[in-house]
Amino acid sequence: MEKFLIKGPCTLHGEVNVHGAKNSVLPILASTILIEGKSVIHNCPDLSDVDVAVKILKHLGASVYRDGSSITVDATNIDKSNIPENFMREMRSSIIFLASLVTRMKSAALTAPGGCEIGLRPIDLHLSSLKQLGMEIQPCSGELVCNLDGRSHGAKIILSFPSVGATENILIAACVAKGHTTVINAAREPEISDLASFLNKCGAKIYKAGEGTIEIEGVEKLSPCEHTVIPDRILASTFMSAAAITGSEIVINNIKPSHLSPVFPVFDQMGCKMYLDINSIRIKAPKRTKSVKAIKTMPYPGFPTDSQSPVMAALCCARGTSTVVENIFESRFKNVPELIRLGAKINVHDKVAVIEGVKELHGANVVATDLRGGASLVVACLKAYGVSTITQLEHIDRGYERLEVALSQLGADIKRIYK
Repeated sequence: MEKFLIKGPCTLHGEVNVHGAKNSVLPILASTILIEGKSVIHNCPDLSDVDVAVKILKHLGASVYRDGSSITVDATNIDKSNIPENFMREMRSSIIFLASLVTRMKSAALTAPGGCEIGLRPIDLHLSSLKQLGMEIQPCSGELVCNLDGRSHGAKIILSFPSVGATENILIAACVAKGHTTVINAAREPEISDLASFLNKCGAKIYKAGEGTIEIEGVEKLSPCEHTVIPDRILASTFMSAAAITGSEIVINNIKPSHLSPVFPVFDQMGCKMYLDINSIRIKAPKRTKSVKAIKTMPYPGFPTDSQSPVMAALCCARGTSTVVENIFESRFKNVPELIRLGAKINVHDKVAVIEGVKELHGANVVATDLRGGASLVVACLKAYGVSTITQLEHIDRGYERLEVALSQLGADIKRIYK
């Protein structure tokens, strides 16, 4: 069992780099199934979720090679159409392989995805959308059995919710479908635009990605390309949260400021000063931050649900009372009991959390309940007096590449202990 050992409180200083976006690299890797030849994807973080995606590609018959942060995928010889249940359970976003696998192999069999237990993440939008594109999908003995007769065909798809995963599966399937596809109420996250950028480099014709309505003109085939993944905006907001709670001044490099615009107003209300450059931000936090008005998580360009947990941790020591409304996942507050163990004062009712800021936190033994909840514990422990331990690091490692190394470079007293 591995755990973090954190001694606090600390003050952070210096510069830190943001790695590639987990939520961008996974659908890009999945889409390489459609491509015969070698595609090179740069800025791929070393995460357990990425490792699972690579294992899935290798299981299917692809040749995959990692050199540092670059991954080369050659899917020419893919010859399998099933994904083992253990891989599906290990990675929550594994459903993103559905569209590319059915499109390439004309059939697929896979189970429901697993990962963090942060609440229901229904895949009905994925399935209904792919059915509209011509795929036949039937549940059978706990599996999804999918078939496609020839090529998918274009369709007008209206999403009842701007689901990121469903939008990604639609883009992947529709880019090589016969005819024109229109996606209405599409997800607008930067990761959608990044996937579209990759596919367009491969020869796809996707227009207006990142807007509410996306247009796709199907092409016969895709060709290999070279692509660099966008920076991870959630990692950047986690570093910002760490700076805010510790009253620190740090520089965060390799970001796209426009991708972080939904979180800037919250840190501004907290009293943090932010100085933007082309691809970096210097954040200077007051000794003790102020409480904020209600934070409401929403699809992009609203406040991101993935940033909610780390920001909540930062608010635990703010002056005054803050409110967080979680509108995306009903179990996003599973980290609250662990924050309370550290001395936080948080009351949760349904989808609303009320955080009464305290002057200080104290060290404790806590457990990471999920990916972003685990990051929130790291943020809080940086402020806590004494020694804290965090276990179940497998959750954190799904989305943060050696987080303890990055924070140590900023002056935090954090170590990964192997037992």
